[in-house]
Amino acid sequence: MRAVAINVAANTNQPGVRGPVHPDGSFEYVPIPETEPTRERVPTYGDLALETDLPSDTPAHLDPSFAEYPCCDAYTYGDPHGVKARPISELREDDRLYFYATLTQHGDPADWQAAEWGAYLVGEFTLARDPLTEEPERGSVPWNAHLAREEYDAAVLVEGSSESRLYDRAVPLSESRGVDANRVVTDYSADSGKGPWWRRPLRFDADGAGSLREWIERERYPPVR
Repeated sequence: MRAVAINVAANTNQPGVRGPVHPDGSFEYVPIPETEPTRERVPTYGDLALETDLPSDTPAHLDPSFAEYPCCDAYTYGDPHGVKARPISELREDDRLYFYATLTQHGDPADWQAAEWGAYLVGEFTLARDPLTEEPERGSVPWNAHLAREEYDAAVLVEGSSESRLYDRAVPLSESRGVDANRVVTDYSADSGKGPWWRRPLRFDADGAGSLREWIERERYPPVR
């Protein structure tokens, strides 16, 4: 088993705020806005009934989609950018794709949380099949935000199996300062943790993916140092 973790969700560029994380580890997954024309109506921030204050009539780019999230019924993710698409396309059925987001602390942080903002794992897919690198036939895969666009633009499209999930509690990748990577990044992944690591795809070989899986399943908090 191999794994890749990629940055998704709202940030200070789009739509200008990060999603919140609370002292108990609960958080809100806030998608970025949809910036391209669509062939069909897509969910708005109002449809998602978010805690985060955003314009209710703004369409959301609901990607990744998680079956347990509002307006979703499957696990899918598409990406048009090579920096993410390339490592994702190297995964295979039963490998894992993790999603992490930068989140802003709301309330006094717990001792395992970043003081102001940090990067946190928020969900995962177990791949139901090999990633698709060509436009799929309509109806052959579940709904995805890139399929809803007037022009399909995903360089890779992933479908998660029923073993996929949106987490109930965020899993930290940052130390007490959001810019400082914890051991999950520096020891388990191939990333150095230097520079803006929280914007980069994180690659995990078989050993690293196994260590990450064990760490998440044990829910060891505060995080391993």
